[in-house]
Amino acid sequence: MKTYDVIVVGAGAAGLWAAGVACNRNKKVLVLDMGAQPARKVAVSGGGHCNFTNASVARHKYFGENPNFVNSALSRLTPADILQWAKQNNIQWTEKTPGRYFCTGPATNVSKALTKNCQTADILSNTKVIDIDKQDLFYVKTNKSTYTSKSVIVASGGLSYPVLGVSDIGYRVAKKFGHKIVPVRPALCAITTKLFPNIFAGISLNVCITIGKEQIVDSMLITHFGLGGPAIYRTTVRNLDTDIHINLLPNINVYEWLKHEKQTNGKKKITNILSIKLPDRIAMWLIKEQPKNIADYKDADLQKLAQYMSDITISKDSFKLYNIQSAEVVRGGVSTDETSSKTLESKLCPGLFFAGEVLDITGDLGGFNLHWAFASGQIAGENA
Repeated sequence: MKTYDVIVVGAGAAGLWAAGVACNRNKKVLVLDMGAQPARKVAVSGGGHCNFTNASVARHKYFGENPNFVNSALSRLTPADILQWAKQNNIQWTEKTPGRYFCTGPATNVSKALTKNCQTADILSNTKVIDIDKQDLFYVKTNKSTYTSKSVIVASGGLSYPVLGVSDIGYRVAKKFGHKIVPVRPALCAITTKLFPNIFAGISLNVCITIGKEQIVDSMLITHFGLGGPAIYRTTVRNLDTDIHINLLPNINVYEWLKHEKQTNGKKKITNILSIKLPDRIAMWLIKEQPKNIADYKDADLQKLAQYMSDITISKDSFKLYNIQSAEVVRGGVSTDETSSKTLESKLCPGLFFAGEVLDITGDLGGFNLHWAFASGQIAGENA
């Protein structure tokens, strides 16, 4: 039976980064992955160009029962560190929007660099971890053999992107050793709602979404089943225990604008006025009656319309998250309560570490989840 210093469960972004760090410490490392290729999710991320970090990385971009848990890892590995790593590995990047770093080449360049950085490790693909026990050492049972090690890093990810091959082994191992599992749900995904009619499918517009105390200004896409686009994706990563409020025209005072149009373009149909700033179909939908000239509307009517446009409400009980098959990540996972934020070692089982999406930490849209994978992998790799 072959013994290692560190066994890493999962060859995703967190697992490979952790393995690379452990290899740099001259540890004997084994990486076990159920898929045929390492870093499969990285290879398809960012539309195939991998948004691998964000200059705005900070605690408020992360969510979970205890988002403060990320502080130590984020201070240990910064966006500048990751850009330096990319440079060292000849990964070219561009900022599609300020602070969001994408590969100019294919995302597989990142996958290859992650694998190259742990080239002294043994990487076994198509190897499914069945169970982990601990005596004097850890015994990791797979579909092929059993391996032993002094430390185990569980970096098996969440349940998103099931088409690429996912497993709940990380949750099962954590639970076996006494860790609490925060219920898992889809995040960074679309929602199903009957707010807009199906004929609006394909319309995209910039909105401001308010959920709880947070406001999200971004693009929203109306789909045949509900709503998607960055604004909605970012909403779903937040706590969903309050209603969702949508402002269709976040950058103007709608009531003052409509009053001005009434005074200067009174003979125009109100739908024609609304169409200046909104798609025609949305403008027609907002007016529930035969449209009149804007001059024929009382100021009180315009105020009521402006209020509705600025606060279209989706009650918390009237929408559903689309599905985990299309979700980019999940909310929930291994509770951070029994894991050290400074080392990512289990407080219940010495030598057991967690990294990446398997933990109850989820980042906002824009490279924050990959950054967390790298940062958490750094901490686990340094301490395992």
